[in-house]
Amino acid sequence: MRSTETALSSAFNPPESKKQPVSNLQNLAVIEILLVEDSPSDAELTIETFSESKILNRIHVAEDGVEALDFLLKRGKYKEAPRPDLILLDLNLPKKNGREVLTEIKTHPELQTIPVVVLTTSDAEEDILRSYQLHANCYITKPVDFEQFTKIVKLISDFWFAAVRLPPTPS
Repeated sequence: MRSTETALSSAFNPPESKKQPVSNLQNLAVIEILLVEDSPSDAELTIETFSESKILNRIHVAEDGVEALDFLLKRGKYKEAPRPDLILLDLNLPKKNGREVLTEIKTHPELQTIPVVVLTTSDAEEDILRSYQLHANCYITKPVDFEQFTKIVKLISDFWFAAVRLPPTPS
């Protein structure tokens, strides 16, 4: 697991207890993102693209489904892990696949309100249908082209952090 804070200022790191809504430059919050991705190149490209975002974000990368659930459920070395504001989930993962991870997220009372974006190479209709049946918030097929992939990640950032109001963290 690795974490990367990006955008606006890599030196700006407010304490977790000071997390507030993003509304202006005096009132910034770090958007926590869990990227569940086993491809190091896709993970690096996603991190790099988010670093160009106007939103201060911290990306945590889980390389398999088991690690993702350990992070989300604060097990083992992740006891102090923050609750993500958004999860980017690949379907084709080692140890526990993305469908299994999505099922556990959307059936867990403390996790089910976290938006999950399925970001995967599969464009199979059965994967799309199954992901929505499991309550994915959206399904995006990763383009193989570098420029298109970058555009998609920017669109994710713009939509989820500029247009959408994210659910509050449960008390």
